[in-house]
Amino acid sequence: RMPISVPAADRRQRASAAFSLSFLSLVFSVTAFSSSYWCEGTRKVAKPFCTGQSKGDHCIRFNSPDANNSNAVQYIWETGDDKFIDRKFHAGIWYSCEEIINEEGEKCRSFISLTPAADRGVLWLSIVAELLYIILLLTGAVLMSVEMCYYSTVIDGLKINTFSAVVTVLAG
Repeated sequence: RMPISVPAADRRQRASAAFSLSFLSLVFSVTAFSSSYWCEGTRKVAKPFCTGQSKGDHCIRFNSPDANNSNAVQYIWETGDDKFIDRKFHAGIWYSCEEIINEEGEKCRSFISLTPAADRGVLWLSIVAELLYIILLLTGAVLMSVEMCYYSTVIDGLKINTFSAVVTVLAG
């Protein structure tokens, strides 16, 4: 005995819901891949020694009037957490940026300059894996859009739906 067939309107609603979720996942993954805001926060770094006429809370001052003389004994009065400053940063797969303490703005560096030569292979592998993930999500979204628009027979729709589901699962 054949099961009762699902009306075309129900199939179209189910296909459009699956396409919407797949497209949303694709947009989020492309945004994350191209963004430098995967990780953001603050990190504690040691304050530099004050040079020249530098004043302020962003450097460590000496008690010696001749700070540039290497023969003079220099005592640092700051102790504990006073020797550190919180620097804001954000990082992604392509760039890592950190705040410049004494000026406005931030300093950004690419992943090539930050990654040791021995670990660059792993980084390139993760980039290829992320691109493969995006390509598989895109393939699944295209197949779901074909399923939404192409209705010759129910069996053809189910075949496209199955292949789209397999590609989407492989992306995950």
